[in-house]
Amino acid sequence: MKLYEFQAKNILKKYDVCVPRGEAISDSNEASGIFHKIDCKRCVIKAQVLAGGRGKSGGIQFATTPPEAQSYAAGMLGTRLVTRQTDQKGIEIKYVLIEDAVSVKKEWYLSITIDRSLQTPVLIVSAEGGVEIEEVAKRMPDKIIKEPLDIFSGLHPFQARRIATKLNISGILLTRFTNLVTNLFNAFIKNDCSLLEINPLAVTEGEYLCALDAKMDIDDNALYRHPEFEQLFSSINTLIPHSPTLEKRDLEGFLLPSVDKELMNISYQGLSYAEALAKKYRLSYISLDGNIGCLVNGAGLAMATMDIIKLHGGEPANFLDVGGDASVEQVTQAFKIILSDPKVKAVLINIFGGIMKCDVIASGIIQAIKDVGIHIPLVVRLEGTNVDIARKILDVSGLNIISAKDMKEAAGMVVKAVKG
Repeated sequence: MKLYEFQAKNILKKYDVCVPRGEAISDSNEASGIFHKIDCKRCVIKAQVLAGGRGKSGGIQFATTPPEAQSYAAGMLGTRLVTRQTDQKGIEIKYVLIEDAVSVKKEWYLSITIDRSLQTPVLIVSAEGGVEIEEVAKRMPDKIIKEPLDIFSGLHPFQARRIATKLNISGILLTRFTNLVTNLFNAFIKNDCSLLEINPLAVTEGEYLCALDAKMDIDDNALYRHPEFEQLFSSINTLIPHSPTLEKRDLEGFLLPSVDKELMNISYQGLSYAEALAKKYRLSYISLDGNIGCLVNGAGLAMATMDIIKLHGGEPANFLDVGGDASVEQVTQAFKIILSDPKVKAVLINIFGGIMKCDVIASGIIQAIKDVGIHIPLVVRLEGTNVDIARKILDVSGLNIISAKDMKEAAGMVVKAVKG
């Protein structure tokens, strides 16, 4: 889960990381008050979107007066920002961050992320801050400094000295740099981050270090340990757009046929509605570009199902693992998520019942179809615990379901159904 810049900075302040004075707003009329509140001669107005390249796309502006700050904020809020990291439609600007424009002596790049080959956090530092670090890595790889971090102790003194030599820093700045990395590492670990990036990290005239920007990605699998993060995307008031026709719809209701399909394109904190609903019901869901919806139990079987679909010339529309012990409600919601995707032209349900009982899947399928209806081909392959009961449930349901005896036959049937 991605956090907005202002959310990441609010967290960093708790770990004694210096960030510019500022505040995020969603109403441009508040801009003048924020300008006076932070008491600065020059402020920066920054569009809050989960994408890079804002500066080159007009998403960062400087103002020297309260009316100017309000004008820039009004010009951003409610519009869509298109950058090199977005599609052509761009991302709607729901918040802007108004901050003190800090006087900068130098700009560095600093991040902590996970090195999966080393299986440990790694600190990445470069004196080429404030620019696209990917371009620096391509053009000047020697400018990128990487140091693996001990998961328990963080940055060792000898590593700090090694980085200091490469950055040509010493004295009080080295001490402050070491303290900063220690604080960032604590924030990284305690918040279960997969990425914590500061670009640029400013060196001010007084040799202080200030995080001018901040990106923080939280490991989705650790969200159960952080109810404060769950609230960022599970709240109906934040997920449902502010519209008289939409405010009364609950999180489950948006997937029913009466709800506009374009809601599926709305995202918050980097999560789509479908992903947010999957989180709510503890389902593993990833949207893909194909047109065959997949509902499977078990990650390995889900991967194999997608592989065999492609082997038969089809394209999976999603990865969806309901787990080994899903309830009827979870299966129902999983089916709704698949059917809510307008790209889906057919659905393949592939279940091997071990702990998961086939009759539970069958009941969930029927309940979901009763709720949302289905007008596309549905192929079902069931095997395992209570499979005979499940087949009987589906047979007497009166629904138009195509049954398959094995995975190969199921994949062939669903691909054939999509191709007409």
